[in-house]
Amino acid sequence: MTVQSSLPRPDAPLRIGTRGSPLALAQAGETRRRLMAAHGLGEDCFAIRPIRTTGDRVQDRSLSEIGGKGLFTKELETALLDGEIDIAVHSMKDVATRPPEGLSIATMLPRADIRDAFISPRHAGLDALPEGAVFGTSSLRRRAQLLARRPDLRMVEFRGNVQTRLAKLERGVAEATLLACAGLARLGQGGLGVPIPVDELLPAPAQGAIGIQHRSGDPLAGLIAPLDHPPTRACVTVERAFLAALDGSCRTPIAALAEMEGKEIRFRGEILRPDGSERLARAWQGPAGQAAEAAYRLGEDLKAEAGEGFLD
Repeated sequence: MTVQSSLPRPDAPLRIGTRGSPLALAQAGETRRRLMAAHGLGEDCFAIRPIRTTGDRVQDRSLSEIGGKGLFTKELETALLDGEIDIAVHSMKDVATRPPEGLSIATMLPRADIRDAFISPRHAGLDALPEGAVFGTSSLRRRAQLLARRPDLRMVEFRGNVQTRLAKLERGVAEATLLACAGLARLGQGGLGVPIPVDELLPAPAQGAIGIQHRSGDPLAGLIAPLDHPPTRACVTVERAFLAALDGSCRTPIAALAEMEGKEIRFRGEILRPDGSERLARAWQGPAGQAAEAAYRLGEDLKAEAGEGFLD
C-alpha cells in the first residue's frame, strides 16, 4: 500500500513500521488497535513491519558514543521515504528535533505516565541504596540527575530492552536502575518499580509520548488524524522546542516537562553537567499558544548561561 486515499484492505494493508523490541511492537500494536477502532476495520487491514535500527543493532557501546538523536529512527524514516512502509511509529523522545525533509509527525497518541520508576530487587528506593552502590543506566540525563542527588553512586552502562535490563539486575550487574513508567505499563508491567515524582526527577523531553510519522502530503495523513491527542501534541511540541534550542541529543543531559493547565501550559526545563556537579533550570507558565516560543527562549538562555563545555 503506497499513497492512497482509500481505507486499507486485507489485500492492501496499511504497513506500520516499528522497531522490533517488545516495547516498540507493543506501541505499534496500540496504534493498530486505535486505527481499527477509529475506522471499523479488522486486524488484517494492518501489517506491522519490524525494522532493525542502529540503536538496536549496536549494543556494545553507549548511546553517546554511537551518535545523537536518530539512533532508533533513521532506518524507519528511510523505509518510509522509500515507500517500504506507510507510517512509522516512534517513541517521541527518540525523534530528532529536525526530521528529514519529506516526513511529518502531526499525530500523537495520548501520553502515558511521564515518570521514571526506580527498580531494584533488593532496595526500596534511591535513598535506601548503600554508599557506593552500582547503578545501571544508559541515559546521560538519568545518570546526571542521580549523581546530583547521590554523587557516591557508581554508574555502569545498561543497554538493552526492558527485559534485558531486568535480567541484568537479577544477575547483579547493578543494584538498581530507572525505567520509564510508560514503557512498563505498555508491556503490562505497570506495577513494577516505584515511580519517582517529577519534582524529584524531571523526565526526558517527550517521555511517554508516541508519534506517528508519515510522508508529507500523503493522503494517509487523514487516516491517522483521528488518533491525534491535541494536549499531548501541544506539550510535546513545547518540550521539543526547548530541546531544539539546546541542540539536544543522546549526548546531552536535558530534562523537560510541559503540562496543560486549562488554557495555559506550565513548563519546566533543566540541563546538567554529565557528572551531576551542576544543574541549571528554568520555568515558565502562560498561554498555550506562546509556550513553544517561550520554551525555545529558555533553552537559548540556559545554553548561554552554561557556556562552552558545560554539556561535554
